[in-house]
Amino acid sequence: MNTAKRVSIYDTTLRDGTQGEGVSFSSLDKIRIAQKLDEFGVNYIEGGWPGSNPKDVEFFDLAAKETWNHAKIAAFGSTRRADRKVEEDAQVQLLLDANTPVVTIFGKSWKLHVTEVLRTTPEENQAMIRDTVAHLKKHGREVVYDAEHFFDGYKDDPAHALATLKAAEEGGADIAVLCDTNGGTMPHEVAEITRAVGEALSIPVGIHTHDDAGLGVANALASIQAGSVHVQGTINGYGERTGNCNLTTVIPNLQLKLDTPVVPDLTLLKSLSSFVDDLANCAHNTRAPYVGDTCFSHKGGMHVNAVQKLARTYEHIEPGEVGNVQHILISELSGRSNVLMKAEELGLQLDKGSPEVIEILEHLKRLEKEGYEFEAAEASFELLIRRVLNHHRQFFELLEYHSTFRHHGTDLYTTCEATVKVRVGDQREYTVAEGNGPVAALDRALRKALVPFYPELQRVQLQDYKVRIIDSHTGTAARTRVLIVSKDEHESWDTVGVSENIIEASWIALVDSYDYYLTKHTAHEGVPAQREPILV
Repeated sequence: MNTAKRVSIYDTTLRDGTQGEGVSFSSLDKIRIAQKLDEFGVNYIEGGWPGSNPKDVEFFDLAAKETWNHAKIAAFGSTRRADRKVEEDAQVQLLLDANTPVVTIFGKSWKLHVTEVLRTTPEENQAMIRDTVAHLKKHGREVVYDAEHFFDGYKDDPAHALATLKAAEEGGADIAVLCDTNGGTMPHEVAEITRAVGEALSIPVGIHTHDDAGLGVANALASIQAGSVHVQGTINGYGERTGNCNLTTVIPNLQLKLDTPVVPDLTLLKSLSSFVDDLANCAHNTRAPYVGDTCFSHKGGMHVNAVQKLARTYEHIEPGEVGNVQHILISELSGRSNVLMKAEELGLQLDKGSPEVIEILEHLKRLEKEGYEFEAAEASFELLIRRVLNHHRQFFELLEYHSTFRHHGTDLYTTCEATVKVRVGDQREYTVAEGNGPVAALDRALRKALVPFYPELQRVQLQDYKVRIIDSHTGTAARTRVLIVSKDEHESWDTVGVSENIIEASWIALVDSYDYYLTKHTAHEGVPAQREPILV
């Protein structure tokens, strides 16, 4: 590969990405994402299809008022319609009205689509491409031509497919982008066809892939190695069906593996990925390459032991290069190295052969046998370590709690009431609260009892609540694992509880949540530390 060549990044998250199921952005969302993409250093941002919906129209109006430091904004649309003058095509005029420096249009490459979908001739189809590109160029636009279904069209009729690209070239297109629209082409085919196109055209070639065969990224890289200098994709692989080529994978592969610089600061990659997920209200793919929360995670004791000595034994890059971090998981598979490294992450110093490490492992394996999992409950695990090391202060003592449920006749409305009795120092507090569920009621009652002593708890919110039945074969006697995610304005943390009683499991996780926050943030002395109980 010619490592000296420059590959441009073309992002279509705001257009192609929104065609994915469950993905939707407001106009403001789209502007905020575009600003992040510009800050990250992508070359092109495709904003949408002018005239297709009010949000895209508003986006282009807002984008025209912004200052873009790295990226050019592109409007997307189609060639003129068959048997119509380009000057009279309203859709083409809307592309010009969007007032973007770049216009991307797509045209048909596959003869099947020309004759059966457009119901026109190959000659007219080529004229549609040529005329539209020339018209846009006449108005001073940079034109990106997307050859839809190019690989399927080329395999069906190479001469016809190439003729459509030639039409774009004759019209003055700045680049011809080969699209694997159905996502079913193999990498070796993509490479061979890209080379053939590169030899036939005098303008640069780009690549646009989909992930229907799980090869979106591989196909994009194969095309680039065969000569493409422009890659289109979406952040986190959003897109129709199984999605588009994932830029959060392609970009670091180009920059770190193929020695092809494409963005100025790759350390922004993970935060960009999370930002887009948050605005899309989509769950983050924890196993995503480079940006996933687990892709630099280590669980097996032997692996952790090796990573502790030399990280690259089980890490193909340094996590910080893409803004990620190494993560040591804690489970029944853990060895002493897991505990040592996790304790070090938490700022707690332990010696490998110390009785405390052995004790932590014993408690850990016993609790996991009972149904606890600490991989996603690091706050509870930190409390476990602190209790073993006698570094934990008991901020409050639970004396009693209970929860009741009231159903209001035939109405659907129900109320849960909880009472909590705690002791803080030498003072007892007894509170009552209502909620729309037993956990909500308990949370309010406990908060009500503790806030007079620890007002900082007013900043804590419950963000997520998950329940899993551990041993379902025992029916209603099954043990339940509850995971609670809490947050304040700066951070979030996870705690876990297990019991045959779902209320008790919830209570254990809830108490750990407040206990952890007070351990980290309170200036109070609390009640003197107690060596027992160790149980989370």
